[in-house]
Amino acid sequence: MNENVSRALHERASRRLPGGVNSPVRAFRAVGGSPIFFEKARGAFLFSADGDTYLDCIGSWGPAILGHANERVVEAVQRVATDGLSFGAPTEREIVFAERIAALYPSIEMMRAVSSGTEACMSALRVARGFTRRDVIVKFEGCYHGHADALLVKAGSGAATFGVPDSAGVSSSAANNTLTLPYNDIEALRALFEARGKDIAAIIVEPVVGNMGCVPPAPGFLETLIELCAAHGAVSILDEVMTGCRLAPGGAQQRFGLKPAMTCLGKVVGGGLPLAAYGGRAEIMQQVAPLGPVYQAGTLSGNPVAVAAGLATLDQLTPALYEHLEALGARLEDGLRRGLEASGIPGVVQRVGSMITLFFSEGPVRNWGDADRCDRKRFASWHRGLLERGVYWPPSQFEAAFLSGAHTLDDMDRISAASAEALQALR
Repeated sequence: MNENVSRALHERASRRLPGGVNSPVRAFRAVGGSPIFFEKARGAFLFSADGDTYLDCIGSWGPAILGHANERVVEAVQRVATDGLSFGAPTEREIVFAERIAALYPSIEMMRAVSSGTEACMSALRVARGFTRRDVIVKFEGCYHGHADALLVKAGSGAATFGVPDSAGVSSSAANNTLTLPYNDIEALRALFEARGKDIAAIIVEPVVGNMGCVPPAPGFLETLIELCAAHGAVSILDEVMTGCRLAPGGAQQRFGLKPAMTCLGKVVGGGLPLAAYGGRAEIMQQVAPLGPVYQAGTLSGNPVAVAAGLATLDQLTPALYEHLEALGARLEDGLRRGLEASGIPGVVQRVGSMITLFFSEGPVRNWGDADRCDRKRFASWHRGLLERGVYWPPSQFEAAFLSGAHTLDDMDRISAASAEALQALR
């Protein structure tokens, strides 16, 4: 592993970009060292500016479910780009995309295309407030729904207190109508609705959390959330930016048999380009301008090149792909667990489909309180050990890893072997 070029690039970038990056987790602050700069990606591999090759376990943080530079996606982008990069006007391709999403997600009767997951979640909450004519929204500690002001909120001193800003620059007023609960706590959820049900506009949740590592929902948690929202006139919003088309063609709601009022999508549905969407029941989405009073717009919303990449990706989401992803995940889960057992180091492996995390924890991680007790220093050392062995794992204990259709079972064995060696070096 030769990082000389990456170090020089990071020093240069740091003069013009905060931290030398355009998104914080890329800076490697959680694991130490200098971030690796990349020149290209193919299939399951990343090729660095230093001349090194890495087996990729990030997949652009989720979108690359088919692997990098998928031929059909690249061909679609090249073909459509020659007709123009952006029109700022409607195209038939946007209709096809909306029809495809509706076929995959029966809960989405109408949708609006946007450019990012942050924009999708922010817009969905605005629509929910407009529909219910209520102000209070509820999120769960450890879940991330983008960097909109009202969502950068941490829990207060109680289980269901009003949030306080979790980022400088977020005003108290922006956080005042956001309540935070522990993820997977059904009793806290029931108690909140008993006390404040008439005030709640919406609850937004990652159905499988990927932003504190891979944390699956407890039995009945998501079902109870949707039922309570319906009973109290609130809007249930599944943030499937990460899980959408990842855990099944119809995302977590297909995998778990759920029907939320609204859904946010991104990552996979954009095929690696900036494309996301939010949608839900027609009566809710009819609140969006120009039909209703809730304003939301975007110059690049439904961009023809991005939509082409998304459609070319959706075309390839076959049953065989998900069978392969499940087999990969199971193989890697088993290999990582065996490595932990052999090392004697406390840790747990949590997985749902092709999302997976190794937590340096004494027990299972069910919520942010559990995640916060993980050994971050040990994770950083383990992460460095993987890099030295040619495996590019998410540079944070609190980010899920993603597998792709381009990976093989042999790749899973290679990652497991690298992990086992890195763990032995920590003893």
